[in-house]
Amino acid sequence: MIQDMKKLTFLVTASEYDKFIADIRELGVIHVEELQQGATSDELQAGLEMAERYKNALKALDYAAESYEPSTTYVPQPADASRGVALIETVERLLKEENSVKHSIDATDAAIQQLEPFGEFSWHTLHQLEKSGYKPYFYVVNTKMYKAEWGEKYYATAIDEINKKTYFVAFSNEETEPAITAERLFLPEESLSYYQEKHKTLDEQLASIHEQMLQVNAVDRASIEAGKVANENDIQLSKVHLSNENIADGAVKLMIGWTLKENADKVVDYLEKEHIYYELEDPAFEDNVPIQIKNDKFSSLFEPILRMYSLPNYHDIDPLPFFAPFFMLFFGLCMGDMGYGLLIFGASIALIFAKPNLSAFGKLGALLGGMTTICGFITGTFFGIDLATVDWEFIKPLQPYFINDSMKDSFFGYSPMMVISVIIGLIQVLLGMTLAGCKAVKNYGFIYGVGKFSWVVALLSATILFGLPLFGATLSQPVQYVLYALIALSALGIFFLNNPNAYKKSSVLGKALGVGSNFGAGLWATYGMSTGLLGDLLSYIRLFALGLTGGVLGSVFNQLAMEMSPDVPVVHELVMIIILLFGHGINFGLCMISSFVHPMRLTFVEYFKNADFEGNGKEYQPFRVKA
Repeated sequence: MIQDMKKLTFLVTASEYDKFIADIRELGVIHVEELQQGATSDELQAGLEMAERYKNALKALDYAAESYEPSTTYVPQPADASRGVALIETVERLLKEENSVKHSIDATDAAIQQLEPFGEFSWHTLHQLEKSGYKPYFYVVNTKMYKAEWGEKYYATAIDEINKKTYFVAFSNEETEPAITAERLFLPEESLSYYQEKHKTLDEQLASIHEQMLQVNAVDRASIEAGKVANENDIQLSKVHLSNENIADGAVKLMIGWTLKENADKVVDYLEKEHIYYELEDPAFEDNVPIQIKNDKFSSLFEPILRMYSLPNYHDIDPLPFFAPFFMLFFGLCMGDMGYGLLIFGASIALIFAKPNLSAFGKLGALLGGMTTICGFITGTFFGIDLATVDWEFIKPLQPYFINDSMKDSFFGYSPMMVISVIIGLIQVLLGMTLAGCKAVKNYGFIYGVGKFSWVVALLSATILFGLPLFGATLSQPVQYVLYALIALSALGIFFLNNPNAYKKSSVLGKALGVGSNFGAGLWATYGMSTGLLGDLLSYIRLFALGLTGGVLGSVFNQLAMEMSPDVPVVHELVMIIILLFGHGINFGLCMISSFVHPMRLTFVEYFKNADFEGNGKEYQPFRVKA
């Protein structure tokens, strides 16, 4: 849920300002609002540039640690933030040296590649020949195009043949180049052994640079990270210095801040003690209030998914507790395979124990894997095997309960999972409309939510009245009358209370116009609902389609593994395993992508639209010293 906020307005004298800033930083519960929008300072600019340097340095050290092995064991030193800048300068110097050495290695490789076809020879001897009037020329030509007459006319000598190309040298005692139709090569002015030795030296230099990087990472990384945190604190302080307005020629500074309602008493106690002038009030509707969301352990695991779209704003209803169960269900239906679910669950549990810092993602993965396993069990799919058709004794008692196409008669001739997907979509859409009504009530008053609630009551009543009989349910006459009455009552809300603002005019004509305006808007909303709702519900069929596609592809790879394996002992099993691993690996990867993308699409488009979710929330970030 979105935590309640309190707005604070401060008037601080110039003489009190520095102490006030230090004190509220120590309190660590006040989000300071930026009043000078877009303003900057030399200190802030320098801090932002330094933050980028810290980021790049740590990234380079991470790459070195992942790519190379140290030659010895290094002892980490205690963190010292004051050494941070000097250390990132060291890393930057090493990166510059590494880049220079790599360029030299590339040039040396190119020289070796040019010289290798000609082998080791003496440039000194060739220069002596040139002084005698015989200038050497190096060539390469397609072997079929090499002409023996070049040897007679220009003393051409084939040195090597590589990839059907002949490398040769020719000599001319004339001022002009020999009339040879081949590609002339201009070789480096040193011997092959020289460049090979140079390459060895450069490799040693590069290894030394990498070793120095590993040493810095092992010994001084804590100091670099401490320096990074100290720089972030400086950036935060610089931003706070820009988050005020000067009043009375700079003698007084105006600042605005936000704090959680639960921390308001703590802040007020400090302000009263220090005799700081302040005003404490509830946020106005037009204020851009920072938000902090707080949910249970289950819903909080899905927060990274919500952040991919946006945080709610202060006037939204936190959608996280409501979409988290649906997202988990959607993922399971899209994957739809018990075997894949067990893989995800097992890998996620391993991640929790192997990487404690990633345990939240591991727990999320375990939930998604568990739901996939359940959905796969319900539909009877295990690594592409349709369990409803197998002749396994331990499975036979369960086969009548699998939801599959054998139940089409109970679902109007359609695939049961397709109908179930649409029903789930209807439930989520109705929930979204209900939340939209609750949001209207929260922000404007109950009368503003009536129109939205009326749609929910009308659709739910119509679904019960006309939908349940399709599944064989019989509704008594009184129940039908009640449902018809609810639909009629909802129509009043839909056509006459969808825009209560239209009734604010006091004149009779104004009221009449308000009725007409509401009725017209109700007709338009009815048209939009009749077309939009159908499109929204049909979008949920993708849950069935993706689950079906994954199962079909899995079964295809199973069939290929059986049919394409040669009928030879051991070889048959080996080829079958290779095809299964390759095929299911591809299918698993595709299913993972679609099982994240499409539930997010259903959530961010269909659900958020019906829930009237605006987003664009600004996160509550209290001014405090980062540790």
